[in-house]
Amino acid sequence: MGNSKKKKNGKEKNHNHENHHHIKSSHNEVQHSLSGDFEEVVSHEKLDNEFYEGELGKLQIELVKLQEWIKQEGLKVVVIFEGRDAAGKGGTIKRIIQSLNPRICRVVALGTPTEREKTQWYFQRYAPHLPAQGEMVLFDRSWYNRAGVERVLGFCNDDEYWEFLRSCPYFERMLIRSGTIIIKYWFSVSVAEQERRFQSRINDPTKRWKLSPMDLKSRELWVEYSKAKDEMFAYTDTKICPWYVVPSDDKKKARLNCIHHLLSLIPYKDLTPEPFELPQRPDAKGYVRPPMDEQTFVPQVY
Repeated sequence: MGNSKKKKNGKEKNHNHENHHHIKSSHNEVQHSLSGDFEEVVSHEKLDNEFYEGELGKLQIELVKLQEWIKQEGLKVVVIFEGRDAAGKGGTIKRIIQSLNPRICRVVALGTPTEREKTQWYFQRYAPHLPAQGEMVLFDRSWYNRAGVERVLGFCNDDEYWEFLRSCPYFERMLIRSGTIIIKYWFSVSVAEQERRFQSRINDPTKRWKLSPMDLKSRELWVEYSKAKDEMFAYTDTKICPWYVVPSDDKKKARLNCIHHLLSLIPYKDLTPEPFELPQRPDAKGYVRPPMDEQTFVPQVY
């Protein structure tokens, strides 16, 4: 393990000159107007639901603007969502994509690797899902599975694990140098809040599917996962591709903070078309509709 990376003290989170020229950390360069500097405010007060929905609506409008900018400029954007089970990654992703075009912004959530994939170069199964120009891909868990669940639960051996930690920064640097913007989020949840959410899932039939045997195992291995996360950060929290931690005990704040921060990293312009009036529909010109009783309709139960 002779390649252990030194811990970074007080390192800046700004990307260096090797990163894609579209990424900026300064909020002053973001081309939109949003209320509040969410990421700079620490408060234990619960957000009023009306305020939350209003702010989320504003942010989703900005996400549509960002989407159109990505399409026009031919950007390639990867956003990685990692964190403990029940940390709120899925809920944030859901709010991000809610109003976006799935042809431009898509979610990748890979399952268990096949026997063939297990024999491939580790990053190979992720490469086909990377964005082309004009696309943004959200990874609901990513190649960092190797540094987390695979490490803790023994799904990879020591050689595979350390090789991943050594090669991952080079893999990401290669993507960045080829023009891909990579943004990495780690959702941080406390043990007490994770326990509450697990209990909530057990009691809700619509959420019970979210609890897998591995989720329950992770509950037993809290400290082991903490150590794995610390080691992962030591190797992969780099200046060119840093991790951004999202405190997520409060789901609403976590969603707003994460989306606001995402918008701040990619300067964009508003390409929203001006409102216009729909032209008048042309006449049917003799069209006769077939009898409605020849069609099969869905029963009107409600």
